[in-house]
Amino acid sequence: MKKRYEDGIVPGSSSRARMEMATQLREARCGLHMTQQALAEKAGTKKSNISRMESGRYNPSLDFIVKVADSLGKKVTIRLD
Repeated sequence: MKKRYEDGIVPGSSSRARMEMATQLREARCGLHMTQQALAEKAGTKKSNISRMESGRYNPSLDFIVKVADSLGKKVTIRLD
């Protein structure tokens, strides 16, 4: 079965939103001097999922995003422009 976005092409608006989330996640984690492994353990997931989120190659569910944010002591805010 072919993976979604296997060719690296992600729809434009989704890509921008995913990269914004990825940047904020990485900045929050680094601001706490936390490794990807430590965040993964705290969020109950694999390091590879955190890595893919931070690179914008992962399309996590909203529930998972909230769980990771909680692990960083952050909250998720959604804004529609």
